[in-house]
Amino acid sequence: MFKQQRLLVWCLLTSVLLAFGSCKSKFERLKASNDNAKKYQEALKYYNKKDYSKALDLFEGLTQRYRGQAEAEDLFYYYAYTNYKMRDYTSARYHFKNFADTYPGSTRAEECRFMAAYCYYLDSPIYSLDQENTTKAIETLQLFINLYPKSDRVAEAGKLIQNLRDKLEEKAYANAKLYLTIGDYQSAVIAFNNALRDYPDTKYAEEMEFLTIKAQSKYAQNSLENKQQDRYEQAITFADQFLEKYPQSKYLREAQTLKKDGQQGIENAKRVLAAAANDEKLAKKIATKDTTKTQPPSIKDRQNQKSPQ
Repeated sequence: MFKQQRLLVWCLLTSVLLAFGSCKSKFERLKASNDNAKKYQEALKYYNKKDYSKALDLFEGLTQRYRGQAEAEDLFYYYAYTNYKMRDYTSARYHFKNFADTYPGSTRAEECRFMAAYCYYLDSPIYSLDQENTTKAIETLQLFINLYPKSDRVAEAGKLIQNLRDKLEEKAYANAKLYLTIGDYQSAVIAFNNALRDYPDTKYAEEMEFLTIKAQSKYAQNSLENKQQDRYEQAITFADQFLEKYPQSKYLREAQTLKKDGQQGIENAKRVLAAAANDEKLAKKIATKDTTKTQPPSIKDRQNQKSPQ
């Protein structure tokens, strides 16, 4: 009885393994065959069944064989979408763009041009990472709008561009605050001003204008006395502009305090300089070369250096 049970189990396992091996070998035989028409039809079936991995295997083997033939347009269209469905957005955007360039007169050219840009959008990382794909997505989406101004997809493209610009705005804001946090006050002032210039309607405008006063005040405070007056005066100018623009600001008292500190800092610097006029050692100390960092580039400046693909 026991031997019969073992034999039955062994037969069942063998049947399962043979069935699995047969199924696998069937696909491999199809993939290795020269029946391109059959492979193409099966690839479409796998695609429609959402078995994109197998569909991709078959489509990849057919791209060179169908190039220049009537069926090539459909093949390359599905090939691009198979990469997209596999979430390989780098490959997908290449193939969507290649389709639009190869078949500019196709009814699918507009769709594929949009999808190429959309793949850049999907590959745009969080704001704290490198934003090369974000700027490329903006460029390609804008190119799409320029090429197809009457397209139904223009409104969606515009929304995507705004989302991407919001991300760049967030990065500019975070970068400027980082300079302030690490104590690079001059770079912080420049970065805040760049961000405000590049994104004048930013939701962070009030905070960044206040932090510009704070950074400039810290920059002046940490400068040599013979540099302090000019730098404190700039902080006071920033404060006056802020107080006039935001009379009800939650930062009002702090801005007023920074202005008073700047005025006091100028008086203190003048006293030190007056004393240095009669103290050679002190004069040499405050005449030491002032070290400053180079200006951090504006994000939009970097964008303008790139050209659409």
